[in-house]
Amino acid sequence: MTTSSAAAGLASMTGFARTEGVADGLSWAWELRSVNGRGLELRFRLPPGLDAMEPALRDTAGKQLKRGNVTANLTVKRDDQPRLAPDPAALEQVLALATELAARIPGAPAPRAEALLALPGVLRPTAATEDDGAAGAREVAMRQGFATALQALTASRRAEGARLALTLRRLLDEIAALRATAGAEAADQPAAQRARMLESVQALLAEVPGLPEERIAQEVALLAARSDVREELDRLDAHLHAADALLAEGTAIGRRFDFLLQELNREVNTLCSKSASVALTTTGLKLKAALEQLREQVQNIE
Repeated sequence: MTTSSAAAGLASMTGFARTEGVADGLSWAWELRSVNGRGLELRFRLPPGLDAMEPALRDTAGKQLKRGNVTANLTVKRDDQPRLAPDPAALEQVLALATELAARIPGAPAPRAEALLALPGVLRPTAATEDDGAAGAREVAMRQGFATALQALTASRRAEGARLALTLRRLLDEIAALRATAGAEAADQPAAQRARMLESVQALLAEVPGLPEERIAQEVALLAARSDVREELDRLDAHLHAADALLAEGTAIGRRFDFLLQELNREVNTLCSKSASVALTTTGLKLKAALEQLREQVQNIE
């Protein structure tokens, strides 16, 4: 089996992206993180008052991502300073107290406005008033920022997928080489198994004469057939070709690749159980180890 180039379009489920923006005195930042998942699970963490954006954001993300646990975090900060306004009740109270105190002290000056306003609690920040148009424009800008972050996350997952494809290709080539080794080691296994069994039976007949030789020969032939692993090796070949085709396809192959690995494992387990030689058993165990490494990598594929 020849080594091919990395699959185009292969994406990992692991990635990260961050975008920032400013709109009408408000700065915001999106952080998107993605890890492995059975399906697509989206979690949004939005500031109070912006929850209404979530359905549209989910729809946008669902069109670009197929699998993975994705967390989208939006932080918002107002850049302009809050406006201050006097608290009428607090101002009246401190003015009355200051006036009364000044009247009781001979020669005391009248209360000064700046001194009264500097007292704690007299001036309070007021909520900025804005029209619906300004709020809507900021929301549009934040949605556009999310779309940009989503594109960056997709690019991050594809970059990781390109590196992952090289690892998958190397492991598939290693498994193909081990399969070829197993084929060479298993070529003479039925004949060798039959010869060993006949030798054992002949020794038994010498000790216990009268056993029907035809019946014994049939059992020996049946046991030898059970040690034939050619079907398992042929199916391994077919599954490896299917894995090559999936890797070349690239897009959204994670679940199918995982199922194919189950089939590969089944054939290798049967091969090991039928093995009649130390060499073939050793190769079978190496195949199982390589398949486990491949399984770990396939868990990252979208």
